[in-house]
Order: sequence, then structure tokens, then C-alpha cells
Amino acid sequence: MPRDTEPPTGGHSPRDPERAGSPDPSEPAALRAPAVPVHGPGLGGAPSRGYRAVFAVVEFRAVFAAHLLSLLGVVVSELALTVLVYDLTDSPLLSALTFALGMLPYLVGGTLFAGIADRYPARRVLVTCDLICAACVAVMVLPGTPVAGLLLLRCLVAAVSPVFTGTRMAALTDILGEGDLFVLGRSLLRIVSQSALLAGFGVGGLLLAVVSPRGAITITVVTFLCSAALLRIGTRDRPARTTGKGGGTLLGESLAGARLVLGHRRIRALLLLFWLPPAFVVAPEALAAPYADEIGVGSAALGLLMCAMPVGSIAAELYTGAALSPRTRSRVVLPLAAAGLLPLVLYGFRPGVALAAVALVLAGAGSAYVIGLDQWFVEAVPDELRGRAMTLLTAGLMTLQGVGMALAGLAAEFFPVHQVVAGAGVVGTLCLLVLVAEVRRTAPAHRIRTEVRDGADQHMTSG
Repeated sequence: MPRDTEPPTGGHSPRDPERAGSPDPSEPAALRAPAVPVHGPGLGGAPSRGYRAVFAVVEFRAVFAAHLLSLLGVVVSELALTVLVYDLTDSPLLSALTFALGMLPYLVGGTLFAGIADRYPARRVLVTCDLICAACVAVMVLPGTPVAGLLLLRCLVAAVSPVFTGTRMAALTDILGEGDLFVLGRSLLRIVSQSALLAGFGVGGLLLAVVSPRGAITITVVTFLCSAALLRIGTRDRPARTTGKGGGTLLGESLAGARLVLGHRRIRALLLLFWLPPAFVVAPEALAAPYADEIGVGSAALGLLMCAMPVGSIAAELYTGAALSPRTRSRVVLPLAAAGLLPLVLYGFRPGVALAAVALVLAGAGSAYVIGLDQWFVEAVPDELRGRAMTLLTAGLMTLQGVGMALAGLAAEFFPVHQVVAGAGVVGTLCLLVLVAEVRRTAPAHRIRTEVRDGADQHMTSG
């Protein structure tokens, strides 16, 4: 389980000074986040201060460590749960379903429970989510838990995930401010997520060689509890973004937030720019095994194909975050998004492993556009709606990736795998060209004028 009010019609509402990063005298000095100006050094054409500046913030170090612990535990437990379900049922379908159930409930949790992210203090939400997940996984470990119970608990953990992730994303703006530190902090968490996928499955495979699947799952209980402790001790207790005193129910607030977010033209376009490229780029990963069989290569080559895209993504994100200025990162968002799927067209020539791996590395590198897009999104969404918007972002991202995998698999029933992957690159690029034009049309006029005049990244309204 990876862990992405009034309508926003006239720009940001004033930020609460507490949430903007002003020190609280009652807090220990070590937990006081430094005041980070939205337009501080490094937000124009100057070079970024880099990832080191993010780690200088004590609260972020706690969030980062909690993220790393929970991710490694989750990846190991997902692998172990798949093996456990197969051992109990001898059913490949039910075994595969454990992975699918890690994505499908995101839509439910991200729409019905999104209001939690703004209605309650962020630290309380994050710790509670971790404790709920730890309790669910602890029940999975019990020998008497039936397969249906395992799958139901898997769904519950996945439904909690978008609330956790959306709340944490919104909380990062409190911890790091809304400028370059936030962008780099989000980047670091994404890099950890990609790296955990590469390392976690390897560690999980080795672990399952020496302990039972239930024993491996038990490790996740510990990682969730450690994550909860780190977040409770290492982050400040800030007030909720909304008071919840308007008389509305949690479900009503969640659905109203979704309507506001999706009904706002600029925010909707930015959400789609987050969602669409991953929905298409998952095709070669979903079809890696069939493609390896199609070109007649073994399991070692399959492993290379599975690793190529995360490697490209990690390398490009590190370079973009460390070497490019915020101004440059903003300028490359739309070109990278528009061209990021084009390497998949190489599959149309039915390439061998080496050329296919190159195409996947390049496709992974295209995801670096998200660093600049993060800044646009946090500037477009008002503070009181931010938790719900980011929860919806996460839910849509995971759901559309699941849909993309399913559609790729369905298409491969009727067409050769290499044509399906190439088709995903072509169709995805055409869709993105239309979307990029919409994002350009919704860009605030003052941002365009300012960039033409002096290239500085100024505060962008959401009008």
C-alpha cells in the first residue's frame, strides 16, 4: 500500500500563520520548522538549494523515515500476502487479486473519506491511519483468518492509503512551505517509493526463503507502529484546515470537496496531467512477462525490463531536483509531459531486450515533469481544500494506473504485445497534446507575463 469550503475562485485564501510555519513557543525548539518563504531564494532563475536543504528540516526527517519504514514493510507484506493466498487456495486468480485490491479501493477511500484530511489535525490523521493499518495487518497474521478475511483486510488498508497520502502531502506544505522545499520534499518521497519497489521485492524474496509468509507479514505490523511513533513524536500538532462546524457530514464534505476540485477548470487540468501519463506508461510493465515470452527471453531479461523504468524515473528525478533551477523545472513540465510516452513507440519495431530497456528508461525519465507540476498544483489549490485535493490526486493516480493495466491486458488478448505497448505510446501522446493545450489555456495571465518579462516563478493564483 504505497503511501499522491468555498470554491477556489479567486486565488488563495489567507494562510493561517500557524500553518504557514510561524514558531509555536510551546513546541520544543527542535520541532520548530524554519519559516520558509513561498518565494525565497532559489525560486526564480537561481539554482535550487538542493535536497540537503530539505533534510535540514527536522520534521521532514521524521516524515521521511516513517515513509521509508512503512514502504519497505508494505512491499514485503504484499509479496508475502500473495504467496500466502496462493498457498491457501492454489488459485492464481486469487493470488493476483491481492495485488489488484491494493489499487481498486483507492477510489472509494479517496472520494468518500477525503474530508478527513482537512477536518482533523494532520498529525492525528496520519498516526491513526498507521495504527488502523497495523491492526489490519496484525489480524492477517492470525492463523485462523480465512482468505476472504485476508482480502477484505487488504481492501481496508488500501482504502486508508489515499487519506494517509493526501494528508501527508498537504502537511508537507505546513512543514516545508509552499515553495522549492515542498517540491523537493515531494520529490524525495517519490524517489523512496520507486527505490522501495526495486529493493523491497528483492528483500521480500530473500525473506520468504527463510521465514513463512505470515512471519514476513508480521514485519509490516512493526513498520506501521514505528511509522506512527515517528510521526507522533517527530512532527508538530497543527490545527485542522477546516473546523468542521458547518453542520455537514464527513461524507458530504468529502464529496463536496471532490466536486469543487473537479469543477475548477485549472485544478482539473492539472489533476489530469498527473493522472494520464501513468495510466498509459504502465502498459509495458503490465505486459512485461508476455513481452518477454513473445521475444523468447528468460527470467533474467524479464527482471531487467521490470527494473528499467523505475531506474529511469529515479535518475531523472534526482537530476531534475538537484541540478535544475525551479524556473527551469517549471519550463520543462509541458514538453516532458507531452513527449514522455513517445519512447514506447519503439515497441512497434518489436525490439530486443536492450532496446526495450532503453525505451523504458527514457519513458521513466519523462516522469520528471511531476516536480514542476507539484509546484503548480499547490499554488492552484486553496489551503482549506488542499487535503481533499491531494487525497483525490492520490486516489485518481492509483485508480487510473489500475485501469491502464487492465486495459493493456485486455488489448493484449486481441493484438500482439509489442503493438499494444506502442499503441499506448501513440494514443497517450495524442491525449496529452490535447491536455497540454488545456493546461496552457488555464495558466494565469500574470504568470505568463512575468515569465516573459524576467523568468521569475511568481505566486500563481488559481483563477
